[in-house]
Amino acid sequence: MRSLRSVLLGALLISLALSNIAFAQSGADVFKTKCAACHGPDGKKEMPAMGVKSLASPDIQKKSDDELIASVSKGKGKMPAYAGKLTDDQIKQVVAYVKTLK
Repeated sequence: MRSLRSVLLGALLISLALSNIAFAQSGADVFKTKCAACHGPDGKKEMPAMGVKSLASPDIQKKSDDELIASVSKGKGKMPAYAGKLTDDQIKQVVAYVKTLK
């Protein structure tokens, strides 16, 4: 019985670790298809006339997840809203990915 619990606990831990990897990968994939055209493949493209800032900048990186989720969902400036175009999970995944850009 103890070994069964150990196996189940191990399987749970492995599945959680793999889901986090998949979550980050999904965010990168969505970023490439929906965001990279304006923000660049590395998120560091800047176009001041269009209001596009580097997503690696301290101004963006210090924002909370909720602030970034709101920007992606509702749009900001000339950036279109993605609510209804992306699922809530996809938006969270993109935000998680943006937080990795340094």
